[in-house]
Amino acid sequence: MTTPGLAHGIYLFSPAGAVPEGDSRVERGLANLRRLGYAPRLDRAALARSMRFAGTDRMRLAAFERAAAAPESIAMITRGGYGLSRILPRLPLARLAESGKRWVGYSDFTAFQLAMLARVGATTWSGPSLLADFGGSFESLDENTVATFDDAMAGRLEVLGFRVSGPAGIDERGVLWGGNLALVCAMLGTPWFPRIERGILFLEDVNEHPYRIERMLIQLLHAGVLDAQRVILLGEFNGYRTTEADGGFGMAAVLRWLRAHTRTPVLAGLPFGHGSTRLCLPHGAEIGFATEGRTAWIVLPHSH
Repeated sequence: MTTPGLAHGIYLFSPAGAVPEGDSRVERGLANLRRLGYAPRLDRAALARSMRFAGTDRMRLAAFERAAAAPESIAMITRGGYGLSRILPRLPLARLAESGKRWVGYSDFTAFQLAMLARVGATTWSGPSLLADFGGSFESLDENTVATFDDAMAGRLEVLGFRVSGPAGIDERGVLWGGNLALVCAMLGTPWFPRIERGILFLEDVNEHPYRIERMLIQLLHAGVLDAQRVILLGEFNGYRTTEADGGFGMAAVLRWLRAHTRTPVLAGLPFGHGSTRLCLPHGAEIGFATEGRTAWIVLPHSH
């Protein structure tokens, strides 16, 4: 595994769901980050709990403020879950953007990332979290997740390549945006939904049956979001079970239907979502995207 040439400080906070009590992944994650050359520090309320949340709304708002004021250059979530939608109206988005932090996370963190892009045009990082990505044994850490995170945080990430299914010969530029499909749909019609046209929209989700995934995609289609993009890039959709009642309806059928109803090229295979590999993606940055055969390339701006 690669390690960064210079140790970066990582401020770890819990903006959404509560960390399970006694979760051994917390200490393992901190130890693994140290072995990788980072200097992690846990927010004082990272392990708090109020119902299903990592503390009250006020406590989680204060954690954002502490993360912005902390000397560490990276602010990463411990986990996703649910809770950011409750506090979006009270987040000082401009001040959080001006902090210069590399805000890193995924899942429920999508709500914050969309809001940062919609309201202040800020780039954040769709990437790993403490528990899911660094909380296992050191030997089990996903090498691609670690390598792209290292390169992104060190400012040396230039190109991401991966296998895809879908149209070949694509060569486009646009704003990379999206994230968790359920959160993208939840933000639609609110002040925190970015009005991105001719962008590269990436989507993923977990524990959603294919018919619910299709229903959310249809919502974005009917709202004009999908047809307004240059590329739709699908990541992992997992954690669901089909039954005999589905009659063979699954993600393959969803993909066929989607491709037949939007004029935007739809590609599947982005290593991002709730699986084992999570590439680090610059949410809100203008990127280049191209396909050559079954290989796709994301080309990042030099200024990221």
